[in-house]
Order: sequence, then structure tokens, then C-alpha cells
Amino acid sequence: MDAALTRLVWQRAKGCCEYCQTPQAADEIAFQIDHVMARKHGGPTTVDNLCLSCFHCNSSKGSDIATLAPRTRRLVPLFNPRRQEWPRHFRWEGAYQVGRTQIGDATIVLLKINDPFRVDLRETLIEEGVFPPV
Repeated sequence: MDAALTRLVWQRAKGCCEYCQTPQAADEIAFQIDHVMARKHGGPTTVDNLCLSCFHCNSSKGSDIATLAPRTRRLVPLFNPRRQEWPRHFRWEGAYQVGRTQIGDATIVLLKINDPFRVDLRETLIEEGVFPPV
């Protein structure tokens, strides 16, 4: 991936994970460029298929593009930050990310977004007045 494309992805995300909104500045592990639609599923390395992801979200997501919704147990696609608006599918209740839709619920569960360590990190960032990002 060339440097210009990498810069564009970082700038568009404003240095925050596009799934859990954690800022890179608050995370010890370097963020990664995620193929929203994994290459193994035919996803291209283009600006329209890339997003910035923290290591925690990216390693939990892997190449998955769908999962079972927790309430209905029906297969639903994961949140796609290139085609969907974050506030449509998620909201914050303090340090907890809450789904507004089945896509939001399923993404939170599969990516383990409310893992206790991540919630603790967000609580600290809230206390510092730097989370959630604007």
C-alpha cells in the first residue's frame, strides 16, 4: 500500500478507529489499515474499501464480513464505515458502545468492542475529556 493511500485513510479517520472510535494517541499498539471487505473475499486495496482500525478491533474482525445478530441469531453484515454512518448503528452510554441496529449489535459482539479493558480505557479518556471524539 502506498504512502499517499495510507495517509488518506489516517486523515479521513482523524486518527481514530472507525469501529470503536478509540484514538491512536490513547492506544499503545499501532493502528492498522483494515480491508472492510477482506482481500480473500475479493475486496480491493482502494480508498473505498479501507478503514483505520485499532489492533483490538482488527484482530477480532479478521476477514469476517458478517456474523449472527445476538438477538435474532440471523446472519447480518458487519458495520461498513465506507458505506454506513457510525451514528446510525451505534451510540455511547458512558464508556459502553451500544448498538442501535442489528448490524451495530453484531459488530460490537464480534469485535469485542465492550471488552472490559477497552471500557476501562474509554472511562479514563472520558475522565480526561478526550472521548468520545467529536
